[in-house]
Amino acid sequence: MYSETPQRTAVLVVEDEPLLRMDAVDMIEDAGFKTYQAGSADEALEVIRNSDDIGILFTDIDMPGSMDGLSLAACVHSDWPAISILIASGVVGVTDEKMPKGSKFYAKPYATSQIVRDMETISAAHVQGG
Repeated sequence: MYSETPQRTAVLVVEDEPLLRMDAVDMIEDAGFKTYQAGSADEALEVIRNSDDIGILFTDIDMPGSMDGLSLAACVHSDWPAISILIASGVVGVTDEKMPKGSKFYAKPYATSQIVRDMETISAAHVQGG
């Protein structure tokens, strides 16, 4: 019997702290996802423009540069609506009204198992065309 590994959408990890970004990338790659990474929102937008397989944006909020993670999420939601958005931060008081519709927030420190489960669910929906 032939068993094919399910296709998964790629994940863009945006985190300005290199060690935190590396930990997140390792967690996501260990779950079987292809990853891209960026240290700022500006870099993330460049990665998205040059990649056609990104289906999930996993971003921090507090970052240097021209925009923070919430502004990045709003931009991605507007310009690439097919990309699902997951936001993680230690920032307190992030409400649904501040996030793009359909995005999900994780307070740091977050449970990696929950993020991986959510990414698997999102990826399955993307692969099925949902």
